[in-house]
Amino acid sequence: MLVFRKCCLGLAALALVGLLAGLVSGDAALWRPSAVLLALTLAIGIGALEALKSYQYTVWIFAAVVAAMLYPARFLHLGGFDLRNKWLVLLVVQMVMFGMGTQMSLRDFRGVVQSPRGVIVAVICHFTIMPLVGFGLTRLFTFPPEIAAGIILIGSCSAGLASNVMAFIARANLALSVTATAVSTLVSPLMTPLMMKLLAGTLVEVRFADMMMEIVKIVIVPIGAALLHDYLKNAAPRGRRIVLAAAGAGAAWMVFLAAGGWGLLARILPAAMLPPLATLGFFLGAVIAGVLYNAAAAILPRLDAWMPRLSMAGIVYFTTVTTAAGRDNLLQVGALLFLASVLHNSAGYFLGYWLSRGAGLDQGSARAVAFEVGLQNGGMASGLAGAMGKLSTVGLAAAIFSPWMNISGSILANFWRRRPPPSQP
Repeated sequence: MLVFRKCCLGLAALALVGLLAGLVSGDAALWRPSAVLLALTLAIGIGALEALKSYQYTVWIFAAVVAAMLYPARFLHLGGFDLRNKWLVLLVVQMVMFGMGTQMSLRDFRGVVQSPRGVIVAVICHFTIMPLVGFGLTRLFTFPPEIAAGIILIGSCSAGLASNVMAFIARANLALSVTATAVSTLVSPLMTPLMMKLLAGTLVEVRFADMMMEIVKIVIVPIGAALLHDYLKNAAPRGRRIVLAAAGAGAAWMVFLAAGGWGLLARILPAAMLPPLATLGFFLGAVIAGVLYNAAAAILPRLDAWMPRLSMAGIVYFTTVTTAAGRDNLLQVGALLFLASVLHNSAGYFLGYWLSRGAGLDQGSARAVAFEVGLQNGGMASGLAGAMGKLSTVGLAAAIFSPWMNISGSILANFWRRRPPPSQP
C-alpha cells in the first residue's frame, strides 16, 4: 500500500504539470481533469508522508470539493437516480452516525456523575456560543436567507467526535471531552430545533416538532443502535434475551410493513398517531441493526476499527453532493462563507476556553471544552439540511465548515500538545 501511495504522489506531480500547462494555455479540457487528478492522487498519496498523513481525510474533502465544483452534473445523478434523494441522504447520515456511535460507549455517560460541573459548563457553552456567534455572523455579512440559516444550523448542532480526537492529541481532559460529546448528542433533539426556531425562524421555515423527530431518526436512533452493540458485549443472559425479543418484535414489524401494513394503519388510525408509530419503527430497526452488527463484530473483531472510515466516506459523499448542488451559490458567496466559517470556528475555541476558565475549570478541562465548542457535527447538519430539501443552500455552511474545522483543530491540538498544562508532565 505504501508503494501505491508513493506512486500516487508521482502522478500528482504529473497532474500539477498538466494543471499549470492548462492554466497558462487557457485550455479547460486540460486543466480541469488535471485539477481533479491532482486532488485525488494527493488524497491517496499524502498517506505516505508521516508528517502529513493525519490530514488525509481533509485532503479527501478538498478533492471532493474540487471535483464537484468542476463537474457538478456528474455528482447529482447516477443514471436516472437523484443522489440528493431524501431516503439516500437519510441512510447515509444514519450510517455516518452509527459509525461515530461505535466509537462511543455506555461508560462515557458515567462522567456526568464523576465530573458534573465540567460537563454542564461544556454543554451550556456549546449550545450558546456557537448558535449566537453564527447568528451574529449572519448579521455581519450579507448572505441569502437559506445560506445564513445554514450557518446558524451548523452552530446549533451537537459536538462531533473530532473533538475527542483533538482533545486526545492535545493531552486535554479526554474523559470530559468524551462525556460532553455524548451529552450534547443526547440533548440535541431539544436544543438544536430550539436554537434554530429562535435564531433562524425568520430565515427559513423551522418546524420544531418535525426537526426534533428528524434528529431522533438521524442521530439518536443510529447512535442508540451502536450503544446497544456496546451493551451486548457484556450483557447478562437475561438482558440479552430481552434485546433479542425486541429484535424479534422489530423483525415482525418490518414484515408487517413490507406486506402493506402501513397503508392499512393509515386508513384506520388518526393521522396524528402515524408519526409516533414511524418513530417506533425506527427504534425497532435500531434494535435489529444493533443485534446484527454485534453478531458481525463477533465474527470480524476489527469491524469497529473500520467503521470510522465508513463514516468519513459518508461525509465525503455529503460534501460532494452538497458542493455540486450548491455550486452556483458557492461561486457567489464561497469566499465570504469560508471567512465566516473561520471566524465561527475560531470564536468557538476562544470563547469556549476562556468562559470555561472563568467558570473555574482547570487548563486541561478548558482545552477540552474549547474543542467541544469549536468542533461541530457536520454530518448532522448535512442530514438536517437534506431532510429540509435544502442541501444546496442550508447545507453549504456544513460543507465549508467541516474540512476547515479538521485543519484548525489539528493545528490547535498540536500547538497545545507541545505546551501541556502546568499540572501535567
